[in-house]
Amino acid sequence: MRLNIERGELLRALGHVTSVVERRTTIPILSNVLLRAKDGELSFKATDLERDVVESVKADVSSPGAVTVPAHILHDIVRKLRDGAEVEIKLNGEKERLTLTAGQAQFELQTLAPDDFPDVSAGELTHSFDITAADLKRLIEKTRFAISTEETRYYLNGIYLHTNKRDGVEMLRAVATDGHRLAQVELPLPNGASGMPGVIVPRKTVHELHRLIESSGDSVRVGVSQSKIRFEIGTVTLTSKLIDGTFPDYERVIPQGNDKVLTVSNAQFMSAVDRVSTIASERGRAVKLKIGSDKLVLSVNNPDGGSATEEIDVDYTNKPLEIGFNARYLLDIAGQLEGEEASFMLADPASPTMVRDVGDETALYVLMPMRV
Repeated sequence: MRLNIERGELLRALGHVTSVVERRTTIPILSNVLLRAKDGELSFKATDLERDVVESVKADVSSPGAVTVPAHILHDIVRKLRDGAEVEIKLNGEKERLTLTAGQAQFELQTLAPDDFPDVSAGELTHSFDITAADLKRLIEKTRFAISTEETRYYLNGIYLHTNKRDGVEMLRAVATDGHRLAQVELPLPNGASGMPGVIVPRKTVHELHRLIESSGDSVRVGVSQSKIRFEIGTVTLTSKLIDGTFPDYERVIPQGNDKVLTVSNAQFMSAVDRVSTIASERGRAVKLKIGSDKLVLSVNNPDGGSATEEIDVDYTNKPLEIGFNARYLLDIAGQLEGEEASFMLADPASPTMVRDVGDETALYVLMPMRV
């Protein structure tokens, strides 16, 4: 194997694939990236056995071949080369070493056989559809904060992506919950997604996907089966195993009869919660909302740190109500709202509250109250 490639192209591709490589692993080849050179292209593949990322870039290939080398070491070397450098990569089969040359700098890396590199991406995908990068990013960003990190309830450790109907129209819906809060976002069902199985995309895959689409303006091709999901983003392909479990019937916890509606300026509400929660203890983080006629008083009482109150104007005409929430959870949800006003639909101090973006029917949030 022998090729020449521009340092920027090499660095960009390595940046995309090496993030799935575990820095500590008991299986040596999982520390490596698979390089395959042929037909004027250099392809990169990295995996942690749960997901893999593949990318191809143009290269001047004079001799085709394949090899695996330590991913993070290679990435660090290329990152430290000067901008615009021409990099020559060649494999010495006898020494089982890969030589990388750029100007006066030369590096030799230990290699492992490419035949031993695992393949996560094999297998048929039963459904495929295209979605804009902006839409996919929105589904992820507005739900991922609610993904559970509690390993015992592993089926909550991801985003539940599935089809559903709203007012008779088929939608693609993303849901995440950790038992304390729930986030649900949907958009019209893309062509080809009808009949797809409901799948739970693991938390780590969600974060990896978000990183990859952040800089992409492209359409994303999504392929789904019962056990895997694949995202094709420009020249990058991310394939991941799915969480093998059953997502709970989340619609049961979405309140239907919450008739007390509080409307408030979202920016004003967030600032007030942020200010009063400065006093809150790290463990409790509880903020009390005392809701009266067109007034909301937020208060925090911390026996060790003092107390804080702030009053803001709201639109509320129902019976007075006092209810407590975790301040961080309130801020997480309020931070997802894009409109100027937030709408809180309440029932009583012990029942879940629903939060919506005024003017946006596609997203809803549910928050469990706290005792205060």
